Amino acid sequence: MSLQINGALMQVVEFQHVKPGKGHAFVRVKLKNLQSGGVIDRTFRPDEKQEQAIIERRDMQYLYRDGDGFVFMDTSTYDQVEVPSASLGETADYLLESNTAVIAFHEGQVIGIDLPASVVLEIAETEPGLKGDRVSGALKPAVLETGKTVQVPLFVNVGDKIKVDTRDGSYLSRANV
Repeated sequence: MSLQINGALMQVVEFQHVKPGKGHAFVRVKLKNLQSGGVIDRTFRPDEKQEQAIIERRDMQYLYRDGDGFVFMDTSTYDQVEVPSASLGETADYLLESNTAVIAFHEGQVIGIDLPASVVLEIAETEPGLKGDRVSGALKPAVLETGKTVQVPLFVNVGDKIKVDTRDGSYLSRANV
């Protein structure tokens, strides 16, 4: 659920209804500011009214990069939307042309983007692996086709496709492609 509080768009991260033995019940809420990313704690009385913000989520396909923005197309209406790179943050490191993402809109403005939990990307540059390095568990840096650098096991080579976690940028496994 998202709320409009003092002109800021806030998303409810966690809530707890508290009914003490003495006094009135109240709701303790942890809110995340969708513009700045900051998290605050607030307490609301049951009779206190808050304005609910309507968030529209649409499946969109990434088409291409245009200067400082990224162009997405709505898969159902074929409308194109340009999303500034500042709105994407680090998620831009996992975008490949024709990939789909869920974009959140509030009053026609892009407020966020949700990628799948993992994506398959190709290794563009890394040091060559050596025979016998398969068991050691050591890691080496590798540059992906999007330009993002991740730590991968020593046996991964240039041209390999790997699965990368989009939440923290960690190597998950080789892709079975």
